[in-house]
Amino acid sequence: MRLALQRLGSPGRRFPAIQIAGTNGKGSTAAMTESILRVAGFKTGLFTSPHLSRFTERIRIGGVECDGERLAAIDARVVATGVPLTYFEVATALAFVLMAEEEVDVAVLETGLGGRLDAVTTCQPLATAITSIGLDHTDYLGTTLREIAGEKAGIVKPDVPLYLGDLPAVAEEEILRIAQSTGAPAFCLGQDFPPLPPELRALSLAGSHQRNNAALAVALATTAATALGRALTPTMIAAGLAGVNWPGRLERIGDDILLDCAHNSEGATALGAALPSLLSRSGSDHAALVLSVVAGKDLPAILTPLLPLFDVVVATTSRNPRALPAATLAAAIRSIQPPPRNLEVVTDPNEAIATARRLLGHPADNDSAEPPLIVVTGSVFLVGEVRAHLLGEPSDPQPVSDPV
Repeated sequence: MRLALQRLGSPGRRFPAIQIAGTNGKGSTAAMTESILRVAGFKTGLFTSPHLSRFTERIRIGGVECDGERLAAIDARVVATGVPLTYFEVATALAFVLMAEEEVDVAVLETGLGGRLDAVTTCQPLATAITSIGLDHTDYLGTTLREIAGEKAGIVKPDVPLYLGDLPAVAEEEILRIAQSTGAPAFCLGQDFPPLPPELRALSLAGSHQRNNAALAVALATTAATALGRALTPTMIAAGLAGVNWPGRLERIGDDILLDCAHNSEGATALGAALPSLLSRSGSDHAALVLSVVAGKDLPAILTPLLPLFDVVVATTSRNPRALPAATLAAAIRSIQPPPRNLEVVTDPNEAIATARRLLGHPADNDSAEPPLIVVTGSVFLVGEVRAHLLGEPSDPQPVSDPV
């Protein structure tokens, strides 16, 4: 990756960056950090992954999704370096070149996988953050929290401040050890920098877990702005947090669909904690879960926090090559005790939603009653596919599979 970037003129050295890693919450934190800085008048770049519907969602300049034709032209230059790169490494190179050419004031970069060997770690950060640590991608990152924390801590650089979210004790201990040996000042949420104060809790992103992400975003944006010679006002910070747009995270679509990209134990637990209040607000005591999960995930850890909340569960399959067959997922659901009262297997996600509506007994079109809620989750790829269909948005014809 460093060789390819060198042959491209070292674009990653032409803008300061903020790098964010973590098992969950890094995308939301990146989106909030970018929004605060953009409201404050900085020209921002934002790089996130994976995308929901279109590759171009991953790279934004000043909050605007990048142009695919321009990326295609940059891609030809990446190929011309002659360096063999993975899918994600190409994506990172495209982002770096575009941001350099657009002369962004600061780039907010979401780490793809881990940190130590991640392509994004070639950036020049003003500040870094690790949002959370959980057991995910264990085939790449290790099978213990300490091992995974060590990989995530690969983003740490000498003299660059590191901000830590609410981490398991063993993970925090390992990251602080690495930060100290590297010479990076480290700051822990709730100890060295404060939780989000009440006056800043008007977040556009739902869920109590977003408050920790928002506190990290405030710390990161404040550090970056100070390093770049500007001060953030409380008004700027509040406006940035209230105006952030991060689709597919407890996102309501229409009258009855809730989309959430929870795809591992930590994400499912956060979704399960947020759902009771959301379900009570829907005015119905019935709800359905439409679910697809990719292979290699800890299915019991994902299913256990969610299944007790639903009368109807529909197992389905996203277009992603790694998606479990719906029948395989249904077998795993049946193994969780007690199993759901109504379990259906419907391969096509849009038909799965129609099945959920039928089983819930949705009110007639002329009925003023609030329809029961249908929660679509378990996979970023499922959420992206369903969201594009429901909103009539364009989507890439070829499904792709991160993380590498």
